Amino acid sequence: MEQKIYKREISREIEKYLYTGDIIVLHGARQVGKTSLLRYFESELKIKKETTYFIDLEDSRYVKILDAGIREFLKLLEEEGVKTQDAKKRAFVFIDEIQYLANPSSFLKLMADHHKEIKLIVSGSSSFAIKEKFKDSLAGRTVDFDIFNLSFREFLTFKEYTFEDGKVYTARKIDELRGLYRQYVLYGGYPKIVLTPEIEKKEKYLQQIIDTYVKKDIRDLARVKDIEKFNKLLEALAAQSGQMLNVAELSNTTRIAKQTIEKYLFIMENTYILKLLRPFSGNIRSELFKLPKIFFYDTGIMQMLWLKGLQKEIIGSVFETNIFAELVKKYSKEVVNYWRTKDKKEIDFILRMKKDVLPIEAKINFEQFKPAAINYFTQKFGIKKYKVIGLNGKPKNAFHVYPWEI
Repeated sequence: MEQKIYKREISREIEKYLYTGDIIVLHGARQVGKTSLLRYFESELKIKKETTYFIDLEDSRYVKILDAGIREFLKLLEEEGVKTQDAKKRAFVFIDEIQYLANPSSFLKLMADHHKEIKLIVSGSSSFAIKEKFKDSLAGRTVDFDIFNLSFREFLTFKEYTFEDGKVYTARKIDELRGLYRQYVLYGGYPKIVLTPEIEKKEKYLQQIIDTYVKKDIRDLARVKDIEKFNKLLEALAAQSGQMLNVAELSNTTRIAKQTIEKYLFIMENTYILKLLRPFSGNIRSELFKLPKIFFYDTGIMQMLWLKGLQKEIIGSVFETNIFAELVKKYSKEVVNYWRTKDKKEIDFILRMKKDVLPIEAKINFEQFKPAAINYFTQKFGIKKYKVIGLNGKPKNAFHVYPWEI
């Protein structure tokens, strides 16, 4: 039985580039749904009677053909009956796991420059592995998209639960949404985990993702020698999600050299496991901490690494990590910061949107919100708006919102 393919929110952005001359590149961690996105577009284009062909580079036979050069690739398409001669009606070729090629950038550059009759839509599991192999400049030839695990709106789509943005809901509907959001925070947003009802199986699958992809990919890329120390580092990082990261302290705790930790962190960021969140700097830099905060992108992975199992109640740092990931998915990882002064005034997130700056606090219960830091920040920067994102309790004013209202 074929698995149902759900439409992802980022599809709307990707669709804008289906008929341009750009190569579309999807970056993201393994198992977040990049292959399903490629399959979704393949099926949509087939409905429109477009010519399509799908290549999965986990099949080493295809790797051998593509590594042999463009001529062999074109010969493959010809043998498979894919007509590529008509420049007016292009063939759409999907390539999954492009990082398996010896030199993907050279392949993509030659295709972009000399074969406009073929539209390439490709995915790569590790942006770090891809970047290492991208020796040729692809400037002006590709459009790149970060693919993350499911947002809450996508989670609801996968659960086939009806939800519309901007509607005023009854108390009963809000309670339903609150219950669903608890599930989302507690178990994370990997598609397979969301579609699996049993908690025990969720844990099993999450552990498989950690063992097969998280640990293995990073071990291979970083050429990790002491696996036990590396695993302890991963656990320590997961325990610190939502906190400021002091590499020197972490080095003492794990007995791993600072430079080695920094190398591992760089790879973890570029394989979409975690993000080092930088502080927002305004006109009061002398007051601010310069250490980054660390956040995992998935709360299920975070809890399995840290607590060795999924929890029944939401922990504060897990909720904050979830809200971080939601902000990144909606607004991009480039525009989210945090803010903390040396006298410990702190705001969880600062969202930079064009000329606007929006301070955001994440609280499991609206009652936990204390306004001192927000008041200080808004007065200092002349800002009138802020957001308190809470799950339990009732919003007190227009600035208090539920997570699904972000």
